[in-house]
Amino acid sequence: METSIKTTLTKLSDSELIYRINDLRIQKNAVILAHYYQVPEIQEIADFVGDSLQLSQQAADTKADIIVFAGVHFMAETAKILSPEKKVLIPDMNAGCSLADSCPPEAFKQFIEAHPGHKVVSYINCSAAIKTMSDVICTSSNAKAIVDSFPHQQPLIFAPDKNLGAYINNLTGREMILWNGACHVHNQLTDERTINLKISHPDAKLIAHPECRGPILAIADFVGSTAALLEFTKRDRSLQYIVATESGIIHQMKKASPDKEFIVVPSDDTCNCNECPFMKMNTLEKIYISLKTEKPELLLDTETIEKARLPILRMLEISRKSGLVK
Repeated sequence: METSIKTTLTKLSDSELIYRINDLRIQKNAVILAHYYQVPEIQEIADFVGDSLQLSQQAADTKADIIVFAGVHFMAETAKILSPEKKVLIPDMNAGCSLADSCPPEAFKQFIEAHPGHKVVSYINCSAAIKTMSDVICTSSNAKAIVDSFPHQQPLIFAPDKNLGAYINNLTGREMILWNGACHVHNQLTDERTINLKISHPDAKLIAHPECRGPILAIADFVGSTAALLEFTKRDRSLQYIVATESGIIHQMKKASPDKEFIVVPSDDTCNCNECPFMKMNTLEKIYISLKTEKPELLLDTETIEKARLPILRMLEISRKSGLVK
């Protein structure tokens, strides 16, 4: 069936695909959630576009019967954990995450056992298996609030992103034990390219995601989650920004501030871009096929859902008390 659908889709324009997607989501009471790092055409058809914290809240609150998650695998897992009664579809099951993959469950279990007495704070960019071993989950939007919710004398493990963990250690004065993981999209950004852009654009403000390495964060004018970076560019009066994160967010920045210029810190010397290949695996065609066939479906066993759900709900509750979500 999928082969015949793909053959038909080769003859369709984007506008025709969008029409069919809209028709199917109405028929099936489906919602499309998309991360800021998706390609612009997917962001435009999504019912909601956001960062990990915002998408988690949407997944928990949606009244839809089907969630189509245009993101990566751990995000679809989170949606299933928060809405186990919903059918969760991911347009491409191979859309993984280098950061999540950097923390194998068995190795992390041994890491926890080697640090008795530590509570575990895990960044949401991890697998469902890692979430089951965690006391609370965090996102880049709420990481400081989550860490601050523990008494200062409580020893903590932070996983899997060492860059975000080090940044939060600096903000809070903590000495959390950090798992040695990183997001290749952010970790590959170099000090040299960033500094050269600052030199060549002296009036531009450098804004950076906390998954970037410490030296880049140290020279940034603003550090924040993807959503926070977007909000900063909306309210700030500067006209030029050097953006140290995945380039998908530029679409929303340009929509909100068409009079401003956004310069991406490039991943290499060949282009002015920094893209996550996993995020870009999703396409309009794949979204249509997933809605049409209701596949690939993200499935998790009941025990994993129950264990992983608790630390995510703790995160959402702390975030509500901190005013980060409604």
